[in-house]
Amino acid sequence: MYHYRLYLIILLLLFSVHKSGAQETNFSTKNVEFESEGVTLKGTIFNPKKPYAALVVVHGSGQEKRMIQFASLLANHGMMVLTYDKRGVGESGGVYAGPEVGTNNIDSANLNLLAMDASAATNLLLKHLPAKHIPVGLIGYSQAGWIIPIAAEKNSKVNFMVLFSGPVVTAREQLRFQFFTQGKSDFWELNTESESRKHIQNDPDKYQFVDTDPRDALAKLSIPGLWLFGVKDVQIPTKLSTEHIDEFKSVGKPFEYKLFPTLGHNTTFEASPEPFNSAIRWIKAIGNQKTQNTN
Repeated sequence: MYHYRLYLIILLLLFSVHKSGAQETNFSTKNVEFESEGVTLKGTIFNPKKPYAALVVVHGSGQEKRMIQFASLLANHGMMVLTYDKRGVGESGGVYAGPEVGTNNIDSANLNLLAMDASAATNLLLKHLPAKHIPVGLIGYSQAGWIIPIAAEKNSKVNFMVLFSGPVVTAREQLRFQFFTQGKSDFWELNTESESRKHIQNDPDKYQFVDTDPRDALAKLSIPGLWLFGVKDVQIPTKLSTEHIDEFKSVGKPFEYKLFPTLGHNTTFEASPEPFNSAIRWIKAIGNQKTQNTN
């Protein structure tokens, strides 16, 4: 009983902190729709009183609707946000591609289509900006690591990108790694990096599809990018991804990454606030820099 009462007290305290924080930075919401590649996509814009940056939330894999909780969290930190239902999901038109319906959602054609959706969302958000100096970025998790660079390369109005657990390897390499780890949480306690590399390089592919390498788009970009990785990730090869980012940094690309030793693929706020807080600080610096350059 004592532990139960203590648990209730903690919950009340957390609710009180969250509520007071929300009151400090109120935001309004507006449901919107936009056209992309022949279909209508529907979403919501979150608009704080004085935004210092604007973000389009790009989906990970799965049948994802608009990410209300994540967008609210961002808006409470002073960011204007557009989040929308993925193509073929929720209120958005089009056809969803994914393993649940027997299709491959990391085929190049689908990733490029989703990138076009993110680009169209960016154009819509730009029309709602209260001031021209506000930088516009793309933010997302996991599969967004392939989609965001493509979308940013397609749309020159994107000013920055933030990727949580976003692979910087090809889609085929990611699958080979994932099949090797089998999602086991103790994988890195039983296996080495060299063993992982061997499988990534040599394992036969279980599925045939047109591959995507995010480095093709990243090589054409000059905008700032931030990647946030869990060291214990068993879905994407973190070390190989950071090595590829280091290669871009060595030739002057404004790319950065942060590693979180205790985290796996889940780098959401619910798993730990640290990746999110790191992203917030980084985006604020981007916003301040653009404001200074405008003035």
